[in-house]
Amino acid sequence: MNILIIGDVFGKPGRDFLSAHLRAIQNKYDIDFTIANGENISNGNHVSKKDFLFLKSLNIDVVTSGNHIFQKKETLEFINEYPTLLRPLNMYSNLPGKGYIVVNKKNKNILIVNLMGKVFMPHVNNFYEPFKKLLKQFKNLKIDISIVDFHGEATAEKRAFASCYDGKLTCVFGTHTHVQTADNQILEKGSAFISDVGMTGSYNSIIGADFKAVIYKEKTNLRAHFKPSKNKAQFNACVLNVDDKTNKAISLERIYIVPIKNN
Repeated sequence: MNILIIGDVFGKPGRDFLSAHLRAIQNKYDIDFTIANGENISNGNHVSKKDFLFLKSLNIDVVTSGNHIFQKKETLEFINEYPTLLRPLNMYSNLPGKGYIVVNKKNKNILIVNLMGKVFMPHVNNFYEPFKKLLKQFKNLKIDISIVDFHGEATAEKRAFASCYDGKLTCVFGTHTHVQTADNQILEKGSAFISDVGMTGSYNSIIGADFKAVIYKEKTNLRAHFKPSKNKAQFNACVLNVDDKTNKAISLERIYIVPIKNN
C-alpha cells in the first residue's frame, strides 16, 4: 500500500497546486490512501467548511490539523459533521471533533491520530496520556496500519515520541514548521519517521505568508495580520510504502517540488 502524506496546505497557492497537480501525483506514485494537514488551508490560519470539502473532492481521505484548527468559529460549528477532519487528540476535551479515526481501505483498518506538541503550543495537554488511553481503547480491534500526525515545533519532541512507540506504530510524521526535514527514515524497530513533512504553499514566502507583515512584526514586536503570499506554490509530501503482508513500513520517500518560476 502506498500512502501519500501532504505537508501543511497554506492558503490559495496551496489549494491551486493541489487542484492542478494532485491527481497526477497520486497516479504517478500509485497512491491508495491520502492524508493532508489542512489547518492553514483557509487564508493561512484555519480550515473552513468550503475548503475542507474542496480537499475531500480531491480524493483526500483524512485531513489533519493543529493549533489553528479553531481559529475561526465556523470550524467549531461544523467539525462534528465530518469525522475525517481531525483536531489534535490532546486539545482540551470540551472542544468538538475527534483526534483520531479508523478508515478501512483495501481491506486494511488504518488508524490516523492527530497529536500536538507542548513546546510553544497553547491550550493543549500532554500528548502521552491521551494517546496511551487511545491505544487501550483499540486493543481488541484489529488495526493494520497506524499513523500519527505530530503537529509541533520541536524536532526532539517529535523524535522522542516516535522512539517511544517505535515498532508499535507504522509511521509518525511531523507537521507545523512548514519546512521539510531531511531525516526521513525507518527507525530501529520498524516505524517510519520524519520530523516535518513541510508545506504546500507559496515557495517565495515566509513559511507561506507574505513577507511584509512578518518582517513588520519581527521589527516592531507588534501584532500583524499575516496573509498568504500570492506566489506559486511548492509541494512538500512523503510517500509511505507499507508491506501488504506484514503491514510494516518499507520506506518513507520525500517529495519536494518547487515552481520553475517563483512568481
